[in-house]
Amino acid sequence: MNLRSCVGRSWRAGSGNPGPTSRDSQFEAMEIHLSRCSKRSEEPRFPRAKMLRFAQHDRPSGFCPFSRAKRLRQAASALGVVALFLVALGTSCGQPAAPPAPVLLRLAGSTSMQPLVRELASAYSARVAHVSFESTPLGSTAGLEALRRGSADLALLSRPVDAREEVDISTGKRALSTTVIAVDAVAVIVHGRNPIHNLSSYQLRNLFEGQIPRWDEAGGTAHDVIVVSREDGSGTRAVFETAAMRGHRVTSTALVMPSSEAVRDYVAAHQEAIGYVSIGWLAPGVVALAIDGATASRESVERGTYPLVRPFIVVSRSDANSDVSEFLAFITSPSGQAIVRRVYAGPGAARQSQ
Repeated sequence: MNLRSCVGRSWRAGSGNPGPTSRDSQFEAMEIHLSRCSKRSEEPRFPRAKMLRFAQHDRPSGFCPFSRAKRLRQAASALGVVALFLVALGTSCGQPAAPPAPVLLRLAGSTSMQPLVRELASAYSARVAHVSFESTPLGSTAGLEALRRGSADLALLSRPVDAREEVDISTGKRALSTTVIAVDAVAVIVHGRNPIHNLSSYQLRNLFEGQIPRWDEAGGTAHDVIVVSREDGSGTRAVFETAAMRGHRVTSTALVMPSSEAVRDYVAAHQEAIGYVSIGWLAPGVVALAIDGATASRESVERGTYPLVRPFIVVSRSDANSDVSEFLAFITSPSGQAIVRRVYAGPGAARQSQ
């Protein structure tokens, strides 16, 4: 629409802002001004009264009648965006995301690792509420077999893994993955009233071999020695026979116990007994003997002075799912290792002991 059809009167400029003197030049100046104010290709339609008011001398400097309309359009557009956002937010709040499906991770293997695994699993479940754990103390070798059969998601081994154990016999390819999570000290324990507190490596071997049948021959009381050992397939037994016995056999008269807890409880109840357990199973009623002057502790393992050490290893299938991988990542993270180092040495001590 042409401006001349909208405004029938001449634009008479105010005294403070002299304008054009002819009607045509007035309209021309006004059209030029309006074209600068409006970004639209088509001239807006304004009531005649407003157009005339705009021409008065009391209009503010730089004033444009279209600037207010533009601001109103921008405000309306912004309100529309906010309204759409609130609608979307209300819809999403009204339909919360479904919680993750419950996950059960099955662990099987070393009895020595049970105290540590319980703490790690409890801490992880506190962070990831939909994951729970079931841990079965079967012994290291039995735990590895459970993993192969598919009845366990993770195997717990308290002994080194033979390279052949990681290979799938049917394919010849590596089927298992190992993660060292800690280094343990195998503590040699006696009853709390036993006066002996230190043994040499030679005395220790002779006691378990049956070459020293009475405690008074090793500086103790006049009682027969009761040797307590672990069952075949135990990781703790495998490490003890390698590191302490050095090719010598444990006496055939030794009492064989099915778990670390059973060994500890028997020794605590019998003053003549001697056995071996993980430092994680130490408790009042038994005393850990120093071997060659070094005590069974995290610090002595880290220093490399204690002779009876072994890794704690978690074994998974090479194609393990993300739930297994994320739990392993937690164990090896600073948070997981802070739990490990309350009692045990970190994985780095395993390399130092080799």
